[in-house]
Amino acid sequence: MKGKRIIGWMLLLLVPLSILAQQKTRSGLEPQRFQETIDGKETALYTLVNDNGAEACITNYGARLVSLVMPNWNGRMEDVVLGYDNVTDYHTQGQNFGATVGRYVGRIIGPSFSLDGQRYDLQDSGKGVISHGGKPGFQDRVWDVVKVSAKTLVLRYVSPDGENGFPGELTVTLTYTLGDNNALGVDFEATTTKPTVLNLTNHSFFNISGDLARSIESQHLWIDSKEFAEYDANKNVTGKFRKVLNTPMDFRKPRQIGLRINKDYDQLKVTGGYDHCFKLRHAGNINRPAAIVYDTQSGRTLSVYTTEPAIQIYTGNGLRGNQVGKEGVRYPRRSAICLETMHFPNSPNLSQFPSTVLRPGETYKSRTLFLFSTDPPQMFKE
Repeated sequence: MKGKRIIGWMLLLLVPLSILAQQKTRSGLEPQRFQETIDGKETALYTLVNDNGAEACITNYGARLVSLVMPNWNGRMEDVVLGYDNVTDYHTQGQNFGATVGRYVGRIIGPSFSLDGQRYDLQDSGKGVISHGGKPGFQDRVWDVVKVSAKTLVLRYVSPDGENGFPGELTVTLTYTLGDNNALGVDFEATTTKPTVLNLTNHSFFNISGDLARSIESQHLWIDSKEFAEYDANKNVTGKFRKVLNTPMDFRKPRQIGLRINKDYDQLKVTGGYDHCFKLRHAGNINRPAAIVYDTQSGRTLSVYTTEPAIQIYTGNGLRGNQVGKEGVRYPRRSAICLETMHFPNSPNLSQFPSTVLRPGETYKSRTLFLFSTDPPQMFKE
């Protein structure tokens, strides 16, 4: 009996040591700083690691990608997404770093829409629009953890009927997968109890240089797009498409992001840089890249593949250096690029845009892959 007690005490002493050994992730995050209770639900940090040593850290608060560690040209592992090192800052700072945005990313004007003869008035985020699904949105909710393994995390959120004005109880399942090819997969599935509209995305702020305080303006961008959605002076889509030809919006050949970002062009003046929804030439084709970013300094290439019809390119124009992120880094203006795969803003009110309607008995599915490599496509070498 005495021997069993001694063994028991020894095991208890060993538990804290094993916890200490796992206190930090490869990105330097401390999981215990993500253990809180928000709206009566527990939050945590989950770590995925592939066979190459790449790592993705995700919190179930807002189903957010907190860090993503990928190799540079000589194998050095560095974090390539902006974010905070604790869940409290995500909860209080009101920034969409790494978040899952919903029910509807972008703006719906009115804020309202009609479906099957029924008008739905939505929460007003200000100036007659609802933005990013309103407050609180999916990015502000604690998601349930369905499954976690070495390379996969499955999360779920059930949005109640009428949340922020949207009809139908919506059940959303999100699967993060870190592949051994250094691709982070983001897969959504959703069902509804009533006809509704839905537009989901991952809102990660990427800086593939690995230096999260460095401007992304020197990085090169290619977009598989001939047209983008036009804004009015209030940054609301007009329903018209503009051709990128002979404009600063033309990335059909790789160009430095900052080369024409400050040009005297009305669409850039509205947003203070790039923050536009590009219509993809090969919409729905997961086997063709929608956009590619290349950083000559680190040698990293990020290729985005998606089943969505559009991609919102945002160049961190609203960052001001007043937000302190991981490792105490202040994020200055244009220190990140967002590559938000999605449908177009205000689609429920614009029949010329692809439909975002989801009905009972249907399953919404959306897939996006963020593929990293250090071997850029030939177009970037020419």
